[in-house]
Amino acid sequence: MDIYQIQDIDHYYGDKQVLSIEDISIPAASIVGLIGPNGSGKSTLLKLLGFLEEPTYGAISFKGKKTLPFSHEVRFMVTLLTQAPYLMRRSVFDNVVYGLKIRKDTKDLRSRVGRALDLVGLDPEDFAKRKWYELSGGEAQRVALAARLVLKPEVLLLDEPTASVDADSARLIRKASLQAREEWGATLVVATHDWQWLYETCDSVLHLLHGRLFKNGLGSAVYGPWKFGEEGFLHKEFEDGQVLVVPTPEEGKKLAILDPSRMKISLPGKDPLLKWKIDTLNGFVTRLFLERNVDMVQVDIKVAVLVITMRLALDKVEELKLYPGKKVSIAYDPRDIEWF
Repeated sequence: MDIYQIQDIDHYYGDKQVLSIEDISIPAASIVGLIGPNGSGKSTLLKLLGFLEEPTYGAISFKGKKTLPFSHEVRFMVTLLTQAPYLMRRSVFDNVVYGLKIRKDTKDLRSRVGRALDLVGLDPEDFAKRKWYELSGGEAQRVALAARLVLKPEVLLLDEPTASVDADSARLIRKASLQAREEWGATLVVATHDWQWLYETCDSVLHLLHGRLFKNGLGSAVYGPWKFGEEGFLHKEFEDGQVLVVPTPEEGKKLAILDPSRMKISLPGKDPLLKWKIDTLNGFVTRLFLERNVDMVQVDIKVAVLVITMRLALDKVEELKLYPGKKVSIAYDPRDIEWF
């Protein structure tokens, strides 16, 4: 069963459109990652999923029913942890227990708070009586997470939860979040740049760029200046002399998006696609990352100033004998490049 269904969402802040998404379905008890540059719409999407805002146009269904912000149906089922969470000016215990008291769910408070603190790697005996100002940044983030986990929400939304914490806190936040899925079947939606979380933990990853969803591949954005090329095409010349060929955009569109899922990788001089007169770019591998699905590998390729991330089958990586520093060619059809 899908816990969320999003259909034809367009969301504006004033006259500025920040999201435009045709369709997303999120299965219950799944872990979904959100990735994209700053300003891509990740935080806005999490607010919509948390029913903290209503989309300007379109609808969000929760468990099969259209749901409005702050409605009673989702008030205690969905919770959002922001990158810089707010702690009240009181003890750790009082921060964690606050949501339970609002619910008027006051049975076994001490043991439940203790369990929530244990989940995030904080000793209840040591931390329960501490004041908010006695916590480090990583400890404060873990207390904020404990205050959400104690509620046992059906959906846990996490906005860059490990961006501003130390490595140990990041590990414990990941572990506690996964425990929520394992213990009571919570659905997790995580906006993060943490590759380990995205590709070792998530069941699926959604890529956002300028408020739009890229379901296939990691879109790479290219800005101008552009030069006129052959009829119907523009050229972008990089510092190393390579040229990217793109179709002429519609009026008002300035950002060209490369979709790596439509590109082909090969070794320099051995690309059979060259005979079809498909354009190529040359670069070198900078990083390899084995995904949770061990048959797929994330490969970062540096092409001039661009970093293009491709998802390749493990046997393809082995066939090409890819490693950091290896020179490669990327073939693409200019007509596959989209404009925004």
